[in-house]
Amino acid sequence: MNNWDWSAVADFMPAFWDGVLVTLQVLVLGSLLSFTLGLVWAVSYRGPRWVRWPVNIVTEFIRNTPLLVQLFFFFFVLPEWGVQFSELTTGTIAIGLHYSTYTAQVYRAGIEAVPAGQWEAATALSLPVGRTWFAVILPQAIRRIVPALGNYVISMLKDTPLLGAIGVLEMLQQYKLASAETFQYTEPLTVVGVAFILIAYPASLLLRVLERRLVR
Repeated sequence: MNNWDWSAVADFMPAFWDGVLVTLQVLVLGSLLSFTLGLVWAVSYRGPRWVRWPVNIVTEFIRNTPLLVQLFFFFFVLPEWGVQFSELTTGTIAIGLHYSTYTAQVYRAGIEAVPAGQWEAATALSLPVGRTWFAVILPQAIRRIVPALGNYVISMLKDTPLLGAIGVLEMLQQYKLASAETFQYTEPLTVVGVAFILIAYPASLLLRVLERRLVR
């Protein structure tokens, strides 16, 4: 550490904090989108065939296509069709949509794990479809899958650097810009690496606690 330059760290900090805010914004909004849309996909799997088939085709296509390809499609191709968003909005939509296909499978597993008797009881009580889902099935299903959903949030965090490919100034992109100007590489990159650990590791510990308390 004799060559460690604390002044390089100090110079990088303003840009770093800007990158942290962007990273957290993408993470929070992308997670909300993936959880919401994933639930829609999962519920659709139990719908009629004319709903299941197109949903299955769309989700399988998204899930088996690299996120980077989807980012380029949204950012470079959609504007040619008259649909254009900012870099940050495009990145948030792309990462949320991509991960929604994975959270859908988690929701689906939770829903399938609900005992068949719960469905039968709801039918016997003549509960409306909406009430059956939101008062009976989903509370039981989501309780089982919270840790698994949280794991995808951590994975999403680690994929945010991909958004730099379309100009989103998240933490790693801020490092690239700063190092290109100052030719200081080790210190800024170390700061970014530590930041990812400090965000992801506590989240992992929290998920372990939730798993012990919720999944029994």
